[in-house]
Amino acid sequence: MSRAGRSLAGVLDMLFPPRCVLCDTAAGPLCSSCGASFRPPPEMPLPPGVDHLIALCDYEGAGRDLVLALKRANRRVAIPLVAGALATGVAPTVRLAGERSRPLAVTWAPTTAQRRRSRGYDQSELVARELARRLGAGCGRLLQRRSGALEGASRAQRVDGVRFVATVAVPPRVMVVDDVVTSGATMSAAAAALRAAGSTEVIAVALARARSRGDRTAGRQAS
Repeated sequence: MSRAGRSLAGVLDMLFPPRCVLCDTAAGPLCSSCGASFRPPPEMPLPPGVDHLIALCDYEGAGRDLVLALKRANRRVAIPLVAGALATGVAPTVRLAGERSRPLAVTWAPTTAQRRRSRGYDQSELVARELARRLGAGCGRLLQRRSGALEGASRAQRVDGVRFVATVAVPPRVMVVDDVVTSGATMSAAAAALRAAGSTEVIAVALARARSRGDRTAGRQAS
């Protein structure tokens, strides 16, 4: 951003202070109270075809609210915050990439064309591009979706229903960004498409990871 752009942004922040994306107080983009309410992601097996999986938080409570704020409420002010936290989380894996002299490419698991049109953006793409910028990595669309929306689908429907195809030849090491990992079917399908196109290592990155249905029920009963 230019010096004039930074000055204008500072003036706008004074006139219209950024609000917390979760509770809407004037202490944004995330107030300390909401920031302290995130739970760590659950420990779960890697989706097939994925070598590493890094998630910011559990898809419960504040984690779910953050994802929905990005997906449905157009709270894109949170993108730099999310990407910065993810960049810190993936740093050890990225350093390993440098040690192996294997450049890292960043892409995303695209949403459906219908949802992109209705929202005017793909939240995973926005996070991926900002994350790549912070990591000093290249970013581009490597995947095309060949399946419909899976939100609310059963695990079997997710596993059988999600399909991707690589749109170009891909580098050996790719980081794929998505908003939520639920069954792992989306990341597995992305990994399969990338490997078929030449990738040998796939790093999955998500804002949140959902617990299994049984784990969610047990957690609510214990709380």
